[in-house]
Amino acid sequence: MRTRHLATADREAAVALWHAAQLTRPWNDPTDDFHRAIAGATSTVLGRFDDERMVATVMIGHDGHRGWVYYLAVDPTARGCGVGTQMMSDAEAWLRDQGVAKLNLMVRHSNSRTRGFYERLGYEDGT
Repeated sequence: MRTRHLATADREAAVALWHAAQLTRPWNDPTDDFHRAIAGATSTVLGRFDDERMVATVMIGHDGHRGWVYYLAVDPTARGCGVGTQMMSDAEAWLRDQGVAKLNLMVRHSNSRTRGFYERLGYEDGT
């Protein structure tokens, strides 16, 4: 598997994965989010591929001091194999390369599975 920066041509596959992972909400247009992220100087979307098939994504951005992670999605058929952990590692590396000192996550309180994933990676709930 390999990870790379996504481009406009990857939009449909990324958005489809976000829908499959149930990350989208009616009040947020994921297509607009994708385009903003890949067009921005302080943001990107990474994708992980098994051959040509996209199996994971992560959107990353920062304000120069704090980094943010969005749309960390793993194809349901690829879960449990360390793909999500690798995507977080890739996101953290990208932020370090940008000189970002902190990483904040926003996870819905009701999303216990995702909260557990981040806790296993060493992240703490700051509320």
